[in-house]
Amino acid sequence: MAVLNKEGETGPDSGLAADGRLLVVNAGSSTLKLAVLDGSDRLLAGETLETPGGRVDDGDLRAVIEPHGPYAAVGHRVVHGGTELTAPVLVDEEVVERIRLLTPLAPLHQPGAVAGLEAVGRALPGVPAVACFDTAFHSTIGAGASTYALPLEWRQRWHLRRYGFHGLNHSYVSRRVGQLMAGRADPSKLRVVTCHLGAGASLAAVAGGRCVDTTMGFTPLEGLVMATRSGSVDPGLVLWMAHTAGLSVEEISDGLERKGGLLGLAGTADMREVLAREAAGDERATLAMQVYLHSLRACVAAMAASLGGLDALVFTGGIGEHSAEVRRRAVDGLGFLGARLDPEANEAAGEVAEISPSGSAAACYVVAAREDLEIARGVREVLLRH
Repeated sequence: MAVLNKEGETGPDSGLAADGRLLVVNAGSSTLKLAVLDGSDRLLAGETLETPGGRVDDGDLRAVIEPHGPYAAVGHRVVHGGTELTAPVLVDEEVVERIRLLTPLAPLHQPGAVAGLEAVGRALPGVPAVACFDTAFHSTIGAGASTYALPLEWRQRWHLRRYGFHGLNHSYVSRRVGQLMAGRADPSKLRVVTCHLGAGASLAAVAGGRCVDTTMGFTPLEGLVMATRSGSVDPGLVLWMAHTAGLSVEEISDGLERKGGLLGLAGTADMREVLAREAAGDERATLAMQVYLHSLRACVAAMAASLGGLDALVFTGGIGEHSAEVRRRAVDGLGFLGARLDPEANEAAGEVAEISPSGSAAACYVVAAREDLEIARGVREVLLRH
């Protein structure tokens, strides 16, 4: 088990020497984000490498990572692990191929992850690499929450189920809140709803450190209203658009994934601009906030229902961390769950802060997203076993 240092993160006795540097790789569709951590999880460097079309230039990669080495290990973020890759795993050729075969389930993310795995492997031959999966944290969700009411043949043939995403950050922030609430609640019974609010957004219901429900499903399109993604819509509406309106699959996909959400409602995907336009009386922005907050509150309530109550509500991600206004208005509608905010604490919140008043039945927090620390934890746990 990973050892915690004074900040509550994984420390030097958890599988790597104190001076063992760890390279964390987060591959997107057109970028490769790299972070260098020392053996005590201090961030030493952060770089973003442009990878047009998902192609990684080996020379550019070496130029970025070599000045910060040598490295004891590499940790890779992979969006989809499917039904089999449900925990961090040491990377070999077979693992890379299993990740590649999951491309149809995450076509925008999986190819970049494979490219990153292969490119970093060429740049750092002999350095152990561990793949950590965003879907893994949600693999503990029970059948009642993960199963779609679809024909058995479909579910078995195509592995149709709720997978959930953003799991690395949901895992990190829920554990961090458990540390912050030490002495106030039994960690094994703590009921936390984690709100990852950014361009992509999802919630997770976490009971005693174990995920029991989440809002994203088979794809990252389900659930909350997002920057350009619609979130959940009536599937009958999608069928109507295809059969009656005559839209193609590509047009429907574009509308749901890239032209919906805040962009479709307000004409901008930037929450800061939506709020500014709303304050100026813009009707589209006003509607966008009504829809966004309705979706957010309803989904928080659904997660709390899965938990049988709420002990803590935590905000993370770009909007969750930086918009006191969104936090205030979201919690204003959740008083029936025991959630309240301290206005001054909410406005002044930094990277890690409690924003509820003493005596609040459900504590509220802001915790900055740190997938790199969660990946580091996974890497060290894997290396400890090998």
